[in-house]
Amino acid sequence: MSYQKKLINGGKKYTGRSEQISSSCAYQQPTSHNSLLCQDVTDAVGKVPLVRLNRIHSLCSKHSLYLKLESCNPGGSIKEKNAAYLVKQAEAQGLLKPGGTIVESSSGNFGIGLAIVGAVRDYKVMIVIDAKTSPTIRRILTAYGAELVEIPDNLADAQGSMQVARMKKAQALAASIEDAWYPCQHLNPDNLEAHYWQTATEIIAACPTTPDAVVVGVSTAGQIGGISRYFRQYYPQTRIVGVDVAGSAIFGMPRHPYKMTGLGLSFIPPNFNDKMIDVAYNVTDTLSFSICHRLAQTEGMLLGASTGAITAAALAHLKDYTAHQTIVLINPDRGDRYLETVYNQDWLQEQNITLFQDKSLTKAIDDLSPIVLKTAYSH
Repeated sequence: MSYQKKLINGGKKYTGRSEQISSSCAYQQPTSHNSLLCQDVTDAVGKVPLVRLNRIHSLCSKHSLYLKLESCNPGGSIKEKNAAYLVKQAEAQGLLKPGGTIVESSSGNFGIGLAIVGAVRDYKVMIVIDAKTSPTIRRILTAYGAELVEIPDNLADAQGSMQVARMKKAQALAASIEDAWYPCQHLNPDNLEAHYWQTATEIIAACPTTPDAVVVGVSTAGQIGGISRYFRQYYPQTRIVGVDVAGSAIFGMPRHPYKMTGLGLSFIPPNFNDKMIDVAYNVTDTLSFSICHRLAQTEGMLLGASTGAITAAALAHLKDYTAHQTIVLINPDRGDRYLETVYNQDWLQEQNITLFQDKSLTKAIDDLSPIVLKTAYSH
C-alpha cells in the first residue's frame, strides 16, 4: 500500500487533519510570549533570536539578512516544534496513550525532538536510523533515552538513499508494538501546522517591517509549507525561497548521492507543492559546507549543514536586487552535531570535498542560479 495514501499508527489508520481536532487541543499562543518562565522544556521552544549577517559577503552591506536561530531551541533544532505539536495532537486524537511508544524514522533532528518530548511526557521512543546517521546524533538520541534501530546498508536504493527503507521499518515496528504511534514526518499532513502557528508568527513579531523574502529549506515540507501558507494568507508580497540539496528528488532535478543530512529526499513529499514557493535553489554539498565554515569564521555562528545551503541560496537570490531587501533565513539546527562530518577536515578529505575559499566561494555563489519550476507562484 502506498505510504502517500495511508499512514499506520500502531495498526490504526492516520486520520490527520488538524481541522478535525477540537479547538480545545489546537495550538495556543503562550499568554506572554516573552516570558522566560516555562512549565517544561517544550514551553521554551521558539523563543529564539534573529541575528543579522554582516561579514560573510559584500551583499550584507547592501541588504539586511537575518538568521532566525532555531539552533537556540533547547535541543538545538527547529524540529522540536513539530515534535511537540504532533505529540499533543496524537494525544488528543487517542493515537498516543500514557506509557505508549513513539516510533519514527529520522536522520537526526526530528528524532531528537521526539526523544525530548518523550522524556518530558514519559513515552518510550524508538528511532529508525541508518549508516548515514552520525556518531554524534546517535549519542544525543541515546542520551535522551531513545532506542535506536538501525537498518542494513543493503536496503539502500540505487542512489544510496535509505529513507524509504527506514520508513517501512518504522511502519512495521509501530504495527507490531502495542500502543505504538508512528508520526511519519515525511508524509504527515499536519507536519506544517507548528510552523504556520509558531514560526511564521514569530517572524512577523520580531521584524519591525514585513520581510521582502523568507528563505527556507524544503526537506519534508513542514517548515516551508506552514510558513508559506501563513505569508500567502497575510503577507502575500513576501517572496518564499525554497532550498534543497543537489541530488535530491524534491524539485524534480536528476538524483545522485549527496552527503547532506537535514535536506534532501528520495521522493517528493506529499506536503510539498510548487505553488508554495516563488524561487527554488539546489545547492551542492561543497558550497553548503563551505558556507558553514565561512559563517563560523566571519559571523561567529557554528550552524548545521542545511544552514549553509540556505545562506548560499539567500545570497544568490539577492544578486539581482539593487533596492534594499530585508530577508529572513531559517536556520534549522546548530553545528556541534556536525563536528565529526562537516567540520572535520579528515572526513571532508575522505569524501573528496574541497571547500571553496574567498574568491572561489564568491564565484560559486555568483554561479548559483534558481531552478525554473513550472507551477511556481507569481504575485
